[in-house]
Amino acid sequence: MVVRSHDFPDPAGQQHAIPYGVWDEAANAGFVNVGTDGNTAALAVESIRRWWHLVGKDAYPAAARLLVTADAGGSNGYKNRAWKAGLAALAQETGLEITVCHFPPGTSKWNKIEHRLFCQITLAWRGRPLTSYDVIINTIGAVRTAAGLTATAVLDQNTYPAGAEISDTQMKDIEGRCLTRHDFHGEWNYTLLAVPRPAPEPEPAPAPAWRCDQQTLNHPALTGIDPRALTGLAAALQIPFAVHREQRRYRRSGRSRQRAAGPGHNRKLDLTDHLLATLMWRHLNLPAHVIATLLGASRSTISKATNLTGTLLAAGIPLPPAAPPPGTPLRTLASLRDYAARHGITITGPPDPADTPP
Repeated sequence: MVVRSHDFPDPAGQQHAIPYGVWDEAANAGFVNVGTDGNTAALAVESIRRWWHLVGKDAYPAAARLLVTADAGGSNGYKNRAWKAGLAALAQETGLEITVCHFPPGTSKWNKIEHRLFCQITLAWRGRPLTSYDVIINTIGAVRTAAGLTATAVLDQNTYPAGAEISDTQMKDIEGRCLTRHDFHGEWNYTLLAVPRPAPEPEPAPAPAWRCDQQTLNHPALTGIDPRALTGLAAALQIPFAVHREQRRYRRSGRSRQRAAGPGHNRKLDLTDHLLATLMWRHLNLPAHVIATLLGASRSTISKATNLTGTLLAAGIPLPPAAPPPGTPLRTLASLRDYAARHGITITGPPDPADTPP
């Protein structure tokens, strides 16, 4: 009979078998999960899962830890992310602390399973064509030795597609919460925890650039108008302001705005900030760099904001009458603070050297 070696896949796409073995050294018992799909990390983890549920938990009901020795490469290799992710899930599912010790690269034949289980399976298969899954399962199950070795085999017809990816974010979470690397060659020796560590506290958000709040700046002494008028102006400018932004984006990119996924947006000043900057410039004749300090923006951003808002207001939105401006010019943040303090307004913020224009 002409047969193919196991090393050469059948180009006709006929059935193939992938045996994943577990050898219990204490009981001298083998368990082989024969997969029929992809040789992936998911199959390797499922083989351990099946051994535990079908054999291990009854044989060792008080077990709290599981030691797995594995090769350095392949679907259960030490660099395989899906292998670690699958074991992390299995540890939490079973309540077992799973320690993995990989044999160094090039030394997989040192693994005792090769000399105690697979060699006996190879002897049982010797000279016998593996023509069906039944033949494979029954032949493995019939393995017995004078030293007391027994073997069990089950057929695994689940689908294990290749190409499953574990993202950097997922891997970072596994490393941080579910995995403890050993001091000696932690890349090869590590433990998956049955109970993940608590998630770390989120890193504090970077401190924003200092800025004065809008409520403080919306004062007649600073804007020259009644504070209630600011809301009406913002409502009147909302549509023209949004149209201008959309047109600018379209001119830059040649298409309508595409909102990016996730929170946040890149906007230094909102419409109320634009109005406050324009009103303070109009009423107090404040330099752009002082307004920029108040609003936590750059000098050029303030110049663009006042030009744009002034243009939109001039297009047909009347401003309420303004109060008389102060008699003394305000050219620095320090002089503005003194002026504001005389009107009961407290402006805190950076030290006075920030007043210096760039």
